[in-house]
Amino acid sequence: MREHRYAPWLAVGAVCVGAFLGQLDASIVTVALPSIRADLHVSLGAVEWVSLSYLLVLIGTISAIGRLADRFGRKLLYVYGFALFTLASVGCGLAPSLAVLVILRAVQGVGAAMLQANSVALIRTTVRGERLTRAIGIQGAAQAIGLAMGPAVGGLLVHAGGWRWVFLVNVPVGVVGIVLGVLLLPRTRVWALPGRFDRAGLLVLMPASGALLLGLSLLGRDGPSIAVVALLALAAGLAALLVLIERRAAAPLLDLALIRARPVGPAVGSGLLAYLVLFGVLLAVPLHVDSPLTAGLVLSVLPAALGLVAVRAGSIPRRMAPLGLAALGVACAVIAAAPDNRAVLIGMLALAGAGLGLFTPANNAVIAGAGAAENAGMVSGLLNMTRGIGTSLGVAVAGTAYLHGGFAATMTTLAVLAAAATLIAAGQR
Repeated sequence: MREHRYAPWLAVGAVCVGAFLGQLDASIVTVALPSIRADLHVSLGAVEWVSLSYLLVLIGTISAIGRLADRFGRKLLYVYGFALFTLASVGCGLAPSLAVLVILRAVQGVGAAMLQANSVALIRTTVRGERLTRAIGIQGAAQAIGLAMGPAVGGLLVHAGGWRWVFLVNVPVGVVGIVLGVLLLPRTRVWALPGRFDRAGLLVLMPASGALLLGLSLLGRDGPSIAVVALLALAAGLAALLVLIERRAAAPLLDLALIRARPVGPAVGSGLLAYLVLFGVLLAVPLHVDSPLTAGLVLSVLPAALGLVAVRAGSIPRRMAPLGLAALGVACAVIAAAPDNRAVLIGMLALAGAGLGLFTPANNAVIAGAGAAENAGMVSGLLNMTRGIGTSLGVAVAGTAYLHGGFAATMTTLAVLAAAATLIAAGQR
């Protein structure tokens, strides 16, 4: 099959299965947390670790796994990552206690990092020429759709069969993904230059990510506090130390020169804000709508519109991408102006999805195409780490705004951030 003339697109399809599933699992659990809390008889603070453990491990390890894939083989780590993710999903679905569930969610996060750190890199080393932008766009759309569909799918599964199905639904998809990966993905032919692995960078990156996510989680749940300030200050200090380490590393986990360069820097910044706004919407709407099932149905229009636009976005000029962010901002502003109008909410969620479908493929292509081919895993890790931090910020910002101002205030805040993202994206040259 790998010699077939459509082999590159078959490989893209195989990668999209993992891209979709990894992001779906990042957001699907959010609507299941109340059911998990009630069933396992635990506190709100304790049950939040079901989400936090996954994100902590995913964001903290993804850059390192991307760099390891550059050196030892992207297909190898991708297929093993799918197997690990699938086995951990079985364990999560059968977990007898919260402690076991949290540990297995961390294992699931490692599997997801192995998938996501290699997805864009595999596409980049498989697809050539003008088709590359479209291929990366399709993969980015698969991730965004998975992230956006999480609350909707989660709400339906919890309503129909309980919270355990949120994890068990991954198993058949995972088996299909493993088979497709073995049959369709090519072996790596471009290897990173030999060099010492950046252990110091990893040792600083993981606690920096942990402090950031914990601080943001507490901020979104309880608002500003001494603990939040301390954790965010610690994250900032560790981030400064990480910059010093990466500047001196021979083979850094994060290439700072690449991140600073245009158009990569603005693409990273605008992409982070776009995912912040997206996840903020996904958090705020279920809080405002009267039931998880209704919220899931209402939110389903967003990924539907995103997918319809994103599959054609590869043929749209890249300079049109900021218009997608502008549409996202308009949608949030209109919802803020009419927060209780269900027809307006559905229509504007469709507009938000279409805007993200226009923006995401082009922006992902800018980041994924940067740097040398032998560093594609590192770049893929950067792209996915940006997405993870953006979604975590979305929880914190939307949670804080909702806690202190309600739904309209939350959507107004997200509209302002979407406008800022539009200005950053428009400044790319």
